[in-house]
Amino acid sequence: MPEIDELRKKMETITLEMINLLKLRTDVAKEIGGIKKDLGITVTNETRESELREKIIAECNTLNLDESIGTKFLNFLLNESVKVQSKNLQTHLTIFLKAKEMEQKGKKIIHLEVGEPDFPPPESVKKSLSEVYEKGFGKYGPAEGLLEFRQSIAKFCNEKFHGKTNSDNILIVPGARFGVFLSISTLLNPGDEIIVIEPAWPAYRQCAINAGVKIRAIKTTLESNWEPTIEQINSAINSNTKMIVLNYPNNPTGKILPEKLQDEIMNVVKKHNLFILSDEIYSNYSNKTWKSILSYDYKKAIITQSFSKSHSMTGYRIGYTISTPEIINKLTKLQALCLTNVSEPIQYIALNSINEDVSANCTLIHERLNVLIENCKKLNLEFTIPDGAMYVFAKIKNNEINTSNLAHKLLEHGLAVAPGEAFGDYGEFFRISACIEKESIIEGMNILNRVLEN
Repeated sequence: MPEIDELRKKMETITLEMINLLKLRTDVAKEIGGIKKDLGITVTNETRESELREKIIAECNTLNLDESIGTKFLNFLLNESVKVQSKNLQTHLTIFLKAKEMEQKGKKIIHLEVGEPDFPPPESVKKSLSEVYEKGFGKYGPAEGLLEFRQSIAKFCNEKFHGKTNSDNILIVPGARFGVFLSISTLLNPGDEIIVIEPAWPAYRQCAINAGVKIRAIKTTLESNWEPTIEQINSAINSNTKMIVLNYPNNPTGKILPEKLQDEIMNVVKKHNLFILSDEIYSNYSNKTWKSILSYDYKKAIITQSFSKSHSMTGYRIGYTISTPEIINKLTKLQALCLTNVSEPIQYIALNSINEDVSANCTLIHERLNVLIENCKKLNLEFTIPDGAMYVFAKIKNNEINTSNLAHKLLEHGLAVAPGEAFGDYGEFFRISACIEKESIIEGMNILNRVLEN
């Protein structure tokens, strides 16, 4: 069939031309990334991306090409540019790993960069650790988690978060991070778009880019009390938008949305039939009224929770995801492919600790957070009082200092903080954690003060 052969050759030629153009575009992206790095400019530029998106849509209309195909192709190109330009991005983990390396060489480091409580897990964890061997936990198990554990979580969530869940609504995951990964990787396709309200935990962006999903960032500001507007959210939604991420109490700001605003966001989500991924890992650490997305009983909601912060079980890697049975089944299939099932011994330990009274942990973090807040005020830092979580997200008053450079400078003096660029377009901010004893927080803030004075 010579006609088909000719068309195939023509398609091959076009494809090779596209690859050559992709190489040229990638090279230009690298150049732009280098300039941005030198100038301290953030990798993403929502305004520029929106302008380009409008031009692509107009071109699609001119060419009579399906708009969604054109914009999905654009999203692929934009994500590739972000990957190229993000290789040197400094995050809290970058600083944490560098700090650990310095500690191995004998340097004393005060860790104010990570959200890892220094107090031990509940006593029941110690007891359960000694029981798992004798009770025979340690076999292959159901990918969705032990039934008894899922039943306990469902009961706990119904009582605490005013949900309507049962064991079929629960998936046990090795930490809330994996729940985020499963949700984005399973429910979204390459070229789809996900809305993230920033500043935000870096894993949302990283998981999306890994899945070929385009982030549409909504930037909130210190001046707006870290609150997004409904207009911002509506303007970010298009035919490719499939999910919005909420994280309240927020990491890094500690913000809790006013209930009316949260209700309005839910109305927008329902109107556009979007998935909503709600990361509620800091719900235990709420210093004002907080409302779980679970209470809305929305069929396309996915809630992630964990034992890491509430029970100080960071290294145990145990959490859970709540959604409809249909969504849970989709997530379970990928989890089974990746890791078969979460460790049975760890599930048993968490099962026995879920109903522990951990209110003392919340009180302790709140006290430490108050100490941190008072010291931030003494240093005349700009920030909002956090509504919850365990951080202060601050900037140096009347100073546009790049906090990535500051973070590395502070490491030399024995203090680790998280640079703001990890959380979005916030290169002048830095996150300070209140997870260690008060005396160490004060010592760390004294180091910050001395470095700033110099």
